[in-house]
Amino acid sequence: MGRLAKPQLPAGQAGLGRGARIIPHFFRVLRACPVIARSGPFAVGIAPLMLATMRIWFWRLFWLGLGLFLGAVGPTIVYLNRVVDARFDLGKQPVASRVYARPLVLQPGMRISADLLQIELSEARYRSDVTASAPGSYRRDGEHFEIHTREFAFSDGEERSERIDVLLEKGRVKRLMRLPDRQALARKRLDPARIATIMPADDTERLPLAIKDMPGLLVAGIQSVEDRNFKDHPGIDVWGIARAMWANLKARRWVQGGSTITQQLVKNTMLSNARDFRRKSREIGLALLIDARFDKRTILEAYLNKAYIGQNGALAVHGFGAGAEFYFGRSLESLDPAEIALLIGLVKGPSYYDPRRNPERAIARRRVVLGQMLETGLISQALYQEALKAPLAVVPRPPSRVRYPAFVQLVREQIRRDYDQERLQSEGLSVLTTLDPGAQALAEAALTKTVNAVDPDKLLQGAVVLTRARDGEVLALVGGRDPREAGFNRAIEASRPVGSLLKPFVYLLALSQPARYSLASLISDAPINLKLPTGKVWKPQNYDRKTHGTVPLVDALARSYNLATARVGLDIGVQSLARLIDNMGVQAPSDPQPSLILGSIGLSPLEVAQLYQTLASGGQVVPISAVRAVLDDSGKALTRFPRPVGNPAGADVVKLVTVALNETTLSGTASSLSGGSGIRLDSAGKTGTSDDMRDSWYAGYTGEHLAVVWLGRDDNQPTKLSGSTGALKVWTALFRQLPSADLRLEFSDAIRWLPFDTGDNCGRIRFYPVLPPYEPANTRSCMEQLTVP
Repeated sequence: MGRLAKPQLPAGQAGLGRGARIIPHFFRVLRACPVIARSGPFAVGIAPLMLATMRIWFWRLFWLGLGLFLGAVGPTIVYLNRVVDARFDLGKQPVASRVYARPLVLQPGMRISADLLQIELSEARYRSDVTASAPGSYRRDGEHFEIHTREFAFSDGEERSERIDVLLEKGRVKRLMRLPDRQALARKRLDPARIATIMPADDTERLPLAIKDMPGLLVAGIQSVEDRNFKDHPGIDVWGIARAMWANLKARRWVQGGSTITQQLVKNTMLSNARDFRRKSREIGLALLIDARFDKRTILEAYLNKAYIGQNGALAVHGFGAGAEFYFGRSLESLDPAEIALLIGLVKGPSYYDPRRNPERAIARRRVVLGQMLETGLISQALYQEALKAPLAVVPRPPSRVRYPAFVQLVREQIRRDYDQERLQSEGLSVLTTLDPGAQALAEAALTKTVNAVDPDKLLQGAVVLTRARDGEVLALVGGRDPREAGFNRAIEASRPVGSLLKPFVYLLALSQPARYSLASLISDAPINLKLPTGKVWKPQNYDRKTHGTVPLVDALARSYNLATARVGLDIGVQSLARLIDNMGVQAPSDPQPSLILGSIGLSPLEVAQLYQTLASGGQVVPISAVRAVLDDSGKALTRFPRPVGNPAGADVVKLVTVALNETTLSGTASSLSGGSGIRLDSAGKTGTSDDMRDSWYAGYTGEHLAVVWLGRDDNQPTKLSGSTGALKVWTALFRQLPSADLRLEFSDAIRWLPFDTGDNCGRIRFYPVLPPYEPANTRSCMEQLTVP
């Protein structure tokens, strides 16, 4: 059989390639004679040629298509990959630092009223519950409390969560025991109230946790509700998207997104909430990339820490760790199934299902989540029924960013030297402070109610500083008549003339010279005319514009006589007074004038408290402090702020001044304290009034507390209030409610109580504590008149 002749190309095909020429001709021949394709020489020669040509064209078309695809899609993939690198940060997230009050330590015998204990629990966001079954709840029946405490990591160890029984009687703890074994407790430290949050710059509250530290029910439950195919799909769920598209078509609007957990993570961290095709396509691309680059465990942990779960004012709450504290005031690991189900349900719509504003919706959503947990076998039927009946159990209010702005300002100032703002905003530190929430509430109420009563025009302002007498810890600080108002903090920033508040320190210097001065020293209250270097004449006057002859030193201070005090101050020296003020931690004028003796200096209430702290502590010069310790995110102490201890030098002299200031509350300018409208509490203190009654002051201390009160106007106009008619009323209102110890003085063996003349040739004899040599030159002893023959 001869070979077939080479076919001739039709006109117009001479310039085509071999494949382009053969394939059309081949198909024409094949249509004309189908048998040729299956037999004869065609099967031997033409068919292999055709197949080779088709393979060539297949690969040409494949590479052409791939090139077109990469040319169009490749830059998009590169761009999305860069987005993942830039925004999908799996490193350490900036975490807010939290500021805590001091923990309440309950002990048998301690002073605390039932109302004050309830204030403490309320400020710590404990919720009232008839069963007190969950951590962070309590039950009250009169003076009987059952409290279910929360765990907390202190610098000296973790305080565990447990149920305790507290019985009060007559303002003291009568019984303290643990339930249910009813074992008596020597002490129980409650978790402290969170009083402020120093937020990251992005105003996001988060508390990242490793997935191993999260409840297993949460980890499995979020998958059963949000993405049951999470472990199997490549980042997107095709069937889920198809279902969502069908639902959108039927509704003729965007009603479902069909998003997987990975897609939700993308939306929460890298994209806006817009609902359009372009954003959805980017979401899908990013989800595929993230799933290809990271393992499922990493993706799920990131989702659980970044999911948007609520809004606290201007602060966005992200992650289930922060969500547990925001809604329940507890750690995530302590939540029960009903609470976990509520958190999972909130992912769908934190605002719509907000359990505080929309409890019915929240309960309905929780029911849906619990049903899906039951359907997937995560919980039993019995547990499902129990969780359905459980209350929402959310705390009444979310934590405030800054609940006590005046106090928190002091905290910031005191830790600023050790911790800059960037560190506070990113490292999740715990700042343990000295604030006593109960005392703070009482101080706020005392100031607000008193000022409202005496000033209906709302022109009067005020401030209160309350410290612990022995060590200077700030227990309460109020910066204005509206305690929650941030802004000008009068307790720290208002520098006002202090008037007579400096007089105790004039006499402290005098009594430090026992050979010259004692409480029995007779001081002239006659007029003074002192020519100053400037040529002016200093002519101080008494408040009542009268003179009082010769008076004992103790009365000159108790009754706040200006002329007698000025005479003593000039004798000891104005420079000595200025040095004493400096040594006590308050800046004095560099060129002091005689008027400093009578309080011609502007100080803030906090600075006045710093001065009086030396008197209240019995002579210990202690810096006032608002911070106890700073802990890192693992509970390890980074910085401690220890308080000085010990018996200070010169304690007896300080106690002599306290004797005179105690007389102030009995017969002097603060005698209303011991009257019918006063309080049953031994104390010492000093009133102060500036010129024209522009400032009303009172600084007083008991055996346990020191409080400084200032009243005045921001425009510096007269208030028509003296220290005794204004600030003293606030102090009285505070200590009428605040449990405190009576003032008790214990002198050394060097002190003797001796009889002295009060200025009437021993017609009136008073006993005074005095130091050696026991008979200063300016006193008259009455020992002979008391000697028995």
